[in-house]
Amino acid sequence: MSTVARESGTVRLDGRVVVVGGGLAAARVASALRRKKLTGPIDIVTAEEHLPYDRPPLSKDVLVGSKDSTALPFDPSRLDVTVHTGRTATGVDTRAQILRTDAGDLAYDGLVIATGAAPIRLPGDGEQFTLRTIDDALSVRDRLTPGARVVIIGASWIGAEVATAARTRGCHVTCLEYAEAPLANTLGQAVAGHLLPWWSGIDLRCGTSVEEVTDDGVVLADGSVISADVVVTGIGVRPCIGWLDGSGLPTDRGVLTDEFCRTAVAGIVAVGDVAQRWSPSADRHRLVEHWDDAGGAAATAASALLGEAAAYDPVPYFWSDQFGHKIQYVGAHGPDDTETITTTEVGELDAVAWTTPNGDLSAWLGVDRPRDVIAARTAVGSPAAEFAAAHA
Repeated sequence: MSTVARESGTVRLDGRVVVVGGGLAAARVASALRRKKLTGPIDIVTAEEHLPYDRPPLSKDVLVGSKDSTALPFDPSRLDVTVHTGRTATGVDTRAQILRTDAGDLAYDGLVIATGAAPIRLPGDGEQFTLRTIDDALSVRDRLTPGARVVIIGASWIGAEVATAARTRGCHVTCLEYAEAPLANTLGQAVAGHLLPWWSGIDLRCGTSVEEVTDDGVVLADGSVISADVVVTGIGVRPCIGWLDGSGLPTDRGVLTDEFCRTAVAGIVAVGDVAQRWSPSADRHRLVEHWDDAGGAAATAASALLGEAAAYDPVPYFWSDQFGHKIQYVGAHGPDDTETITTTEVGELDAVAWTTPNGDLSAWLGVDRPRDVIAARTAVGSPAAEFAAAHA
């Protein structure tokens, strides 16, 4: 069971709920609270200057120029929600039930922590872009002009999507990856090797370590410099939990919660990329930094604030659109699992199934196989042979 020791207490229907963060999770929690008949005030505090918007299209539609906005269908006036844009949370007094911000304090009866995660940046004073906000995406897009020298640090999910957009827009693209193949640390060397042909037309340099980003370009560990007009770093994110220092809320890699999104303090829940939620099926806390989880857990977080018990422990799912392919992944494989790779008639990657030592399906990855995703997600935790026979 969860190791989060939780105090008792719920929020009255006429109580004030403050949501910290302005992304998908924040918008959906606010909407869920209104559906559950909360009549009290709802305040959303977000450091960004925008109303909640969708992030997955930033590295896809926005970068290639097919969209300028990814705003969510979220109407604060209809929901009677006050959105405080450009306001940053700086701390919380859990005993007094006060949120500290750079624009003054806000009292609350219920608090939703949905501050998401921030991209990891490399050392150096040179211009270095990450891709997390709509402003990031628009700034990068402005620089993806034909002939521009684009250096991407990290052949990650986001790195591959940026590389796709940059190549499409006629840039000269170099990608620097520390591992021996794209996504090797995530998917394993054998699977990652099948992704290498996708990077045709891009100067992909694997096994490369970056020291810093300067005005001259990207400095490698051997001292050499790669000149660049644009540098985009995609080497991961960290949950935004620094503002909670001194609050007494238990944290690890993220804010620790139980399977109901409840923290150790009554009236406080955490949801989205910042939450490290207890998973009964995995028997551990999971940090699931994916769109599907952030949106799906919102109703559970809202229910928990109002004293309703509705555990959330889905099979993880995410997707990536890169180089003309859609990769979809369900489950979570471990280091002791075996992998079975299938390819198409022309030798291209088709699917990967991971099997636990006891023969159960732990995870599945499909390339351009959207019709099999639901079945795979349902099959996780059951005998892998049965799924393989039905979806060969």
